[in-house]
Amino acid sequence: MRDFRWPPPPDGGPRTYGPGPSAPRTGRPALPEPATELVATPHGVTLERLVTGAGQPVTVFAHGLGSGIAETRPLGSGVPGRKVFFQFRGHGRSAAPPGPWTYADLARDLRAIADLSGATQALGVSLGAGALCRLLADHPERFDKVVFFLPAALDEPRPAAARQRLTRLLDALSDGDLNAVADAVAGEAPPAVRNTPAAWAYFRQRVDQLMRDGLAPALASLSDRVPVTDRADLAEVRAPALVIGCAGDDLHPVSVAEQLAAALPAATLHLYDKPGVLWNQRADLRRRIGEFLAPATG
Repeated sequence: MRDFRWPPPPDGGPRTYGPGPSAPRTGRPALPEPATELVATPHGVTLERLVTGAGQPVTVFAHGLGSGIAETRPLGSGVPGRKVFFQFRGHGRSAAPPGPWTYADLARDLRAIADLSGATQALGVSLGAGALCRLLADHPERFDKVVFFLPAALDEPRPAAARQRLTRLLDALSDGDLNAVADAVAGEAPPAVRNTPAAWAYFRQRVDQLMRDGLAPALASLSDRVPVTDRADLAEVRAPALVIGCAGDDLHPVSVAEQLAAALPAATLHLYDKPGVLWNQRADLRRRIGEFLAPATG
């Protein structure tokens, strides 16, 4: 029987146990992380930012809980114009002011980066989708177009599975336990690809970044928070919205995507039929996001 093992072999390929090919396999290493900058914000929280591309439109990308710039960048590969990626408070090199924190705090982080960068469009992933919801509830006309990828919560707390995963990851980081950190992030790839060279390259970069930068313990305070107290608060948002969910994802229930799409007056809902969209539907996802966020022609 083959299974997942850590650490990865020196060549970056998968290490398997039991019956199976014994010849060495190599995996293409993950690309080196690009240089980022630290940005002072009007609300006093220094945030890490990366800007790529040029021209219009300008799109800001907000990552998920425990993730960051590296995990969000693939979503922007098909998006034209300038792309602005950043780390929320408590992630990467961004500051971690005293907690507890709320989605209103995350919305301030997102709004600050958007304003400083001149962004007219926004994409939020999971936690970032929640922060975008809160920002739009308070400022419904802030963006011209918005994308919500795998929203995890709306007006009810995140699922218990998501809270347990975050607790496991924070505990592993607090203990400095590399193997436990690797186990905690292993579920981010579907079982079918978990032991492939591409997955090992991803895990290597992901674990290295987490062990280097860590995560702020105050992130645990977000587990039982909600982006908005009433989804009706989004009724004034007129910007075209694309809401993307998928069936069978315990961390990002399809019901949340459906509720969010119903709450937004100009929303289009797209549902994939199985989890692991970034692994098994990446080309379609990139195309769908890129076409939606492209400037109108004619």
